Amino acid sequence: MLNSAAANSLELSDLDLIARVIHGETGLYGIIVKRYNARLYRAGMSILDNEADVQDAMQLAYLNAYENLDKFLFKSTFSTWLTRIMINQSLQTRSKRQRSLTLNSEIMDHTQHPVQAAEANEEDAQKMNTHLKEALEHAIRQLPEKYRTVFMLREIENMNVADTSACLNISVINVKVRLNRAKTRLRDLLLSTCNREELFHFHLVYCDKMVENVLNQIQSK
Repeated sequence: MLNSAAANSLELSDLDLIARVIHGETGLYGIIVKRYNARLYRAGMSILDNEADVQDAMQLAYLNAYENLDKFLFKSTFSTWLTRIMINQSLQTRSKRQRSLTLNSEIMDHTQHPVQAAEANEEDAQKMNTHLKEALEHAIRQLPEKYRTVFMLREIENMNVADTSACLNISVINVKVRLNRAKTRLRDLLLSTCNREELFHFHLVYCDKMVENVLNQIQSK
C-alpha cells in the first residue's frame, strides 16, 4: 500500500514533478519513468524491434531527458518532448547497430538469417487464428518504418495528430496520410479483436527495473 504522501506524488502533473525534480527531489523522477515506460517502449519497438536494444535506448533517453530538464521550454507537452528524445535515441541505436554489423562479421552470428526470418514469419502466420495479439504485432512489424511509427504512436499510444507530427518532425498532413496507408495494410478483424493496451506491453517487472536503473544512474552522478 502506498502511503498518502506517495499516493499524492503519483497524482502530480508532469510540470509539477519536473519542478520538484529540478529543485532536488530526484527520487520523484521515478514517477515520470513509470508513467512513460509503456509509451517509450512502444516508440522504441516501432524502430528497433529488439527488446534489449529498446530497453537500453529507454534508459539513455530517460537520462538524457533528466540531464536536460532545465532546457525543456514548454513549447510542447512534456510527453511529446520525451517521446521525441526516445525516437532520436532509437534511431541512433539502430544506426550504431547497423555500423557494427558492417564492421564486425562475427556479430552476424547473432542476427537472424533471412531464411530463418522467413520461417519465423511463416510460423507466426500459422498461429494467427489462435494468437491474435501475436498476429497483430507481427503485422505491425511488417509495415514500412514510416508507417509503423505513425501507427504505433497514433493508434496504440493514442497520441494526437499534432503531438505525433511534432515527435516525428513531419507535417500534420503526412501524419494523416501515413496512418491511412498503414491501416490499409492491417486487417480490421485483428484490430477489433485485440486489446491495444496489451500490444507491445512493457511488463511490470521490466517497468520497476527501468525505474531502479534510471534512478541509480541519476544518484551516482
